[in-house]
Amino acid sequence: MTALKEEPLVLGFETSCDETGIGIVRGNTLLADAVASSVDEHARFGGVVPEVASRAHLEAMVPTVQRALSDAGVALADIDAIAVTAGPGLAGALLVGVAAAKSYALALDKPIYGVNHLAAHICVDQLEHGPLPEGCIAMLVSGGHSSLLFVPDVTGDVQPLGQTIDDAAGEAFDKVARVLGLGFPGGPLIDKAAREGDPEAIAFPRGLTGPRDAPLDFSFSGLKTAVARWVEKRERAGEKISIPDVAASFQEAVVDVLTRKAILACKEQGAEYLLIGGGVAANSRLRVLAEERAAKAGIQVRVPRPKLCTDNGAMVAALGSELVRRGRVPSQLGFPADSSQPVVDVVVR
Repeated sequence: MTALKEEPLVLGFETSCDETGIGIVRGNTLLADAVASSVDEHARFGGVVPEVASRAHLEAMVPTVQRALSDAGVALADIDAIAVTAGPGLAGALLVGVAAAKSYALALDKPIYGVNHLAAHICVDQLEHGPLPEGCIAMLVSGGHSSLLFVPDVTGDVQPLGQTIDDAAGEAFDKVARVLGLGFPGGPLIDKAAREGDPEAIAFPRGLTGPRDAPLDFSFSGLKTAVARWVEKRERAGEKISIPDVAASFQEAVVDVLTRKAILACKEQGAEYLLIGGGVAANSRLRVLAEERAAKAGIQVRVPRPKLCTDNGAMVAALGSELVRRGRVPSQLGFPADSSQPVVDVVVR
């Protein structure tokens, strides 16, 4: 095996859900971020269909790898290491990415790292804002996760502080968008509709914010149900419903809880930085409210640009690059895909 360069060239594979993401990173420099999404194939079902996602990954894998190599202006022979999302995610979708990444690693005789999807969402911020500050708080919000994490070391020490006990924030956005007839995926559609609405028009509940509730855990199932019942009641009464007002009020309830708990976590851990990642981090209102509340608390917020917030191969390559540079031991070639991989397992051995 050839010696690694000072700045490793890492090829990253991401297939945890409905995006086939292939990223190429050298050090902290992003060279390529190729994504093939199957979201349109899932839209008619109102949500992601696992088998459809897996088949889409199979079809998109080789062309997306080739596109990433072309965008980066490199050849497969130039790659120093490979990283792939091993979990968590949809089991079948993960298997496609893991199998593909192992094939490339075996053919190229390169080390491979089976990495955690959530840790990758944290590490991608380095591509935009430089090295992560030690001991920052990460809030990851997506269709499958709503988590608060303390991050002393993204390559091996990620500590859970709070998580959702039912629906994740992104899942709630999808379900409420369906109730409002907006389509799928719900996050960007609700964000757009909310810009024309009044966030104070409807007093929707804030889950797990009572004095006896877990202070850093999340719950959005009750909020989703409250929106559905509010809409149903008025539809039965023949009242006209303002979709922008419902969207804005629902969105405000979600981001109010998210930012409130994130700032609390920073205060409890003495962290001066809050990093926000995951698909919901692209929400415009979340970004604004997080900045406002963090500024009042003397906390700095780091949020990657929207394209890096959603699932992508760049984030996996970024974590792989950091692992290589720190001399972390690669995964064994027989490592499994794990749909429920805990965030404390940053790398599968």
